[in-house]
Amino acid sequence: QVQLQESGPGLVKPSQTLSLTCTISGASITTTDYWWFWMRQSPGKGPEWIGYIGYGGTIYYRTSFKSRTSISRDTSRNQFTLQLSSMSPEDTSVYYCAAVDRGSSLVFSDLPRITGQGIQVTVSS
Repeated sequence: QVQLQESGPGLVKPSQTLSLTCTISGASITTTDYWWFWMRQSPGKGPEWIGYIGYGGTIYYRTSFKSRTSISRDTSRNQFTLQLSSMSPEDTSVYYCAAVDRGSSLVFSDLPRITGQGIQVTVSS
């Protein structure tokens, strides 16, 4: 059973960089069964993916986040991380890591089946 756990700060100041870590259990981050996503969801809105790790560790970013996002993986710790810079109050949201079956659509009406519990991130001075 694959389980994911996000960790990181719940409060960041405007202009700062958010750093989150997702720890995976029950699967290897190098498996070809899943793509590993960072996404967020705000109240009343659908999930919005930020970026993901696909085949062979290739990293893909949503266009709207590309200029200020960095995703990396640590195979020795079975973790992957998100860094989102230039945070603003509009980035206040619940952030999730997720495992998505390889080849799945990138349109998410709901959170994926395998998702961490989420971490509330508030951007405020």
